[in-house]
Amino acid sequence: MYPQFPPQFRPQFPPQPLPQPPRAAAADDVATHGPGPLPHPPGGTGAARPRARRHLLTAAAGALVLALGPGLPRPAAAQGEGDWAALRDGRIVLFRHAEAPGTGDPPQFRLGDCSTQRNLSEGGRDQARRLGAAFRARGIAVGELRSSQWCRTRDTAELAFPGRLREDADFNSFFGRGDSAQEQAQTQAARATLARWRGPGVLVVVTHQVNITALTGIYPASGEGVVLQPGADGALAVVGRVRP
Repeated sequence: MYPQFPPQFRPQFPPQPLPQPPRAAAADDVATHGPGPLPHPPGGTGAARPRARRHLLTAAAGALVLALGPGLPRPAAAQGEGDWAALRDGRIVLFRHAEAPGTGDPPQFRLGDCSTQRNLSEGGRDQARRLGAAFRARGIAVGELRSSQWCRTRDTAELAFPGRLREDADFNSFFGRGDSAQEQAQTQAARATLARWRGPGVLVVVTHQVNITALTGIYPASGEGVVLQPGADGALAVVGRVRP
């Protein structure tokens, strides 16, 4: 027979929790544990832990958004600036004409007759307008505007900078001409024109891929510009590339 103790001396035991039925698997648990009931983890019900994880992830995502907020500076490349800052007073930019589908010109090509030439597409015309808008948005002063006598270069120049154009045959295309002596003479004349430029403003020339490649060694895309710094010795240093 067990001894009897007064109530104040009897040992006290904590109440034991009633057994809980197994919970059904939540949708976000099925991929990890498979279908079927899941045991309750220690320290709380099973539904509470996924909710807690979601709250933590939401708070972390919010902190990341704040850390990358619009007030922080972005690299120039992320803003699409490219080398536009290189376009300063006394420098030159050689633009390949805007988008004009095809290569070369039709066999019946005639200078001064746009119906016989390869011309700007609607996308190319829009690209030319964006080119002028890019200059205006950045406050870049155009000191002089030249282009070849081809319709697609003249149209590019006029759409970008209305009423400023001066045609210059030294920047005419020699694509497919097959006359290396003429090509070299024309390139030398174009180089001499560029080397004399000292401003004020930027000299903008709209020409062709073959001309730009002969002058700089660069193969530009349609509408792309190669920025040059003329030197005292007549050299032309490439200092940047821009696109609208």
